[in-house]
Amino acid sequence: MFNYYTAMVIRDFLAKLSDSEVKIKWPNDIILKGKKIVGILIEKKKINQNNYFIIGAGINILQGNFDEISNAGSLLTQTGVQFNLEELSLNLHEHLSEKIKNIPSDQEIMDGFNNNLFRKDQVSVFEIEKERQNGIIRHADEKGELWIELEDGMHSFYHKEIKLLY
Repeated sequence: MFNYYTAMVIRDFLAKLSDSEVKIKWPNDIILKGKKIVGILIEKKKINQNNYFIIGAGINILQGNFDEISNAGSLLTQTGVQFNLEELSLNLHEHLSEKIKNIPSDQEIMDGFNNNLFRKDQVSVFEIEKERQNGIIRHADEKGELWIELEDGMHSFYHKEIKLLY
């Protein structure tokens, strides 16, 4: 849930900066106008019997050229706006700090995550065990699985078991 919520919070922040739709590519990327602009990693550490989460978010902000990385973009390439790095980072920190203080219910997190899921309910191409197959993303669940309707029915997948080609 914390992974989903973190993706939602960052997505919401970036949606305020763009006139375009910002989506979450399961499980931990943010997509703006069909390009990945953010990758999120979260690590859980236990220190003195307390759990801590370390959030790492790589946000492409001002990069203008991605050479052969066809699925990558930045806030600059996708919005045309040259953001002030210091102002953006301070605003993101404030946004994250406020949202972490008021974490919604698991159901609200699931609803928000699924409502903003990239390519949800659209025919997409997936790579499964080096084979390409059409399918439709239906939803992510509370266990971290992505449910996809394939030609032979509904299947759930964990991260790295399937690759969305876009």
